[in-house]
Amino acid sequence: MGDDGVKLAETRSAVVDALGPEALVDSCGVAATFNAIDRVADATGIPIDEKRIAVTADLRDRLGIDRFPSRSQE
Repeated sequence: MGDDGVKLAETRSAVVDALGPEALVDSCGVAATFNAIDRVADATGIPIDEKRIAVTADLRDRLGIDRFPSRSQE
């Protein structure tokens, strides 16, 4: 993730060299799926699991997540 094209190309090459082209495609698919799943969860207002509320408090504060209208627990 990011906008550094040189670093992205180097990372892609490193994955292909170490694991092969199939692993690069698989890892891109997994990353894209997790990105999509998070967006769906955010868009539908799925609440954070009770056990994760305390451990994510600082991160949520820094990102402003608790200001989202769907954020109504804690």
